[in-house]
Amino acid sequence: MIRPRGGDFLYSDREVEVMKADIRLAKLHGADGLVFGALTEDGRIDTELCTALLAVCRPLPVTFHRAFDMVHDPQVALETLISLGFERVLTSGCDSSALEGLSLIKKLAEQAKGRIVVVPGGGITERNLQRILEGSTVSEFHCSARSARDSGMKFRNPNVAMGASFSAPEYSIKVADVAKVRTLNAIAKNIL
Repeated sequence: MIRPRGGDFLYSDREVEVMKADIRLAKLHGADGLVFGALTEDGRIDTELCTALLAVCRPLPVTFHRAFDMVHDPQVALETLISLGFERVLTSGCDSSALEGLSLIKKLAEQAKGRIVVVPGGGITERNLQRILEGSTVSEFHCSARSARDSGMKFRNPNVAMGASFSAPEYSIKVADVAKVRTLNAIAKNIL
C-alpha cells in the first residue's frame, strides 16, 4: 500500500514525491500490484494525482483503497475510478464496516458491471464473511485476519502508554492468523 502517512487523503507535493518513490521501490522489489487512494479537499477522487501515480505504477494492476469510503458521492467516484483505469476498489460501503455498508457495496458491484472489481473490506471476519459475500454478489474480499499475540517483553512498565488510550496494549502484537485465513478461504470457496 502506498500511503505516506495516516489521516486524510489530501496530499502535499512532498508527500506525492514520497508516494512516487515508494511506488518505484515496490516495483523494484517485485510487487505484484499496488494500492493507493487520493482525494481532493471537497471529497472527490483526485483525478490529476491518481493519473500521475497510475502512470508510475504501470504495468502493475492498481487498487484504489478505502479512501473511497470518504468520498462525497460514491456512484460518481466509482465511474471516475473506472475511467482512470483502476482494476479494483476497496470499500466498506462508505460505512464503519463492510457489513454495515453492505447495501451500498451491492449497488456499487451492480453499477460496476465487471468494469472494475468491487472488493469489500473493513471488519470482515469468519462470523460475517458469508453474509457479506451472499449479500453483495462480489467475488473478492479483503480482511486482516489477525489475532493478538502476547509480547516477548519480560520487563513491562505499567506507567507508560505509547499512544492513545484506545490503541492496542503496549505488550500485545497483532499478527496474521493462519487458522483464520484458512477458515475465511474455506467460507469463500463454499460460496463463490
